[in-house]
Amino acid sequence: MTHATPPSFTEQPLPAWRRAVLKVGSSLLAADGEGLSPRHALNLAQFVSSSIAAGREVVIVSSGAVAAGRGLLHRKPQSGTAMAERQALAALGQAQLIGLWQRFFDRPVAQVLLTHDDLRNRRRYLNARATLQALLSLGALPIVNENDTVSVDELKLGDNDNLAAVVAALVDADALFIATDIDGFYSANPRTNPAAEPILDVEALTPEFHAMAGDAGSGAGTGGMRTKLEAAAKAAAAGIETFLFNGTRADAVTALTRGHLLGTRFRPAQNRLAARKYWLRSVPVEAGVIVVDAGAAGAMAGKGASLLPGGVTTAEGDFRRGDMVEVVLRDDAGDRRIARGVSQYSAVDIRRIARRHSREIEGILGYTYGENVVHRDDLVLL
Repeated sequence: MTHATPPSFTEQPLPAWRRAVLKVGSSLLAADGEGLSPRHALNLAQFVSSSIAAGREVVIVSSGAVAAGRGLLHRKPQSGTAMAERQALAALGQAQLIGLWQRFFDRPVAQVLLTHDDLRNRRRYLNARATLQALLSLGALPIVNENDTVSVDELKLGDNDNLAAVVAALVDADALFIATDIDGFYSANPRTNPAAEPILDVEALTPEFHAMAGDAGSGAGTGGMRTKLEAAAKAAAAGIETFLFNGTRADAVTALTRGHLLGTRFRPAQNRLAARKYWLRSVPVEAGVIVVDAGAAGAMAGKGASLLPGGVTTAEGDFRRGDMVEVVLRDDAGDRRIARGVSQYSAVDIRRIARRHSREIEGILGYTYGENVVHRDDLVLL
């Protein structure tokens, strides 16, 4: 239920975006705390469909599996529910959740279940990134959720808010849209304080803003405003803007379709590319070197190209897939550091595929992580 909170939010134009993550909370999908309802999901799906039709890409991070499981068993939400029971409810509800989303789209939806461990481990992080990129390139709609059926520490307050921010960085999104059941960010809790003022634009999430956020979430979900600010802060650190809006209001969702926001905008301190390049420059390199020829060096510097195996002469050190490495041009003048980036292959694998064409990778290794040794999105010139 939407509460009247004078004064109200006013529309503001959205910046242009190419790829976005839309986070949808349980409170928008739960039918009075029991089962799932299409009531609010339909409007959100129409926003996603119109965005895709306009040539944009969207990844949905959706809560609701536990609520769906409760609906199958006709159980009301209860505080203090045992972890094993919540995991069982999530297992029961996952198929229902994916089925709810699939009914709204004429394209296949793909279930992607992640835990924070998947995103902390470098190799699993890269695998998750590659999977989501491949799904988008195939024209599918990824529906990401916490892998609640096996996770333990992850089923805590507001995890999917933070998961959405991590996924936004994972897929190099330009924008993170958080759909909730409140109109936006206020100076106080508008449900208990009539003097609460709407905040339309947040330049930087200072401690004062965090102090304004309460901890309470809805009965159907696990999140609250505090976790949404945490998510906005994580996204900002990656150079991604966050937009908080009321997904229960048809006018707020329609405004997004028209390129306007009826809610709160959280701005990053720097743009996404600058944040990514800063991270690539600052992550330490332990002992990994990829040696390239002049042709590869020129392609990276002059054309912004990825590093392909054909331009690699060798790899030095004992690094693994996902490690940060230095790229060195070795010629008669000696060694010159020209770039650094995240390697898609281990040192052992690179030594085997060096000087070979990308199409030969799978035949040589028996598997492939793609045609690039270092992708240009994971590469920064020195």
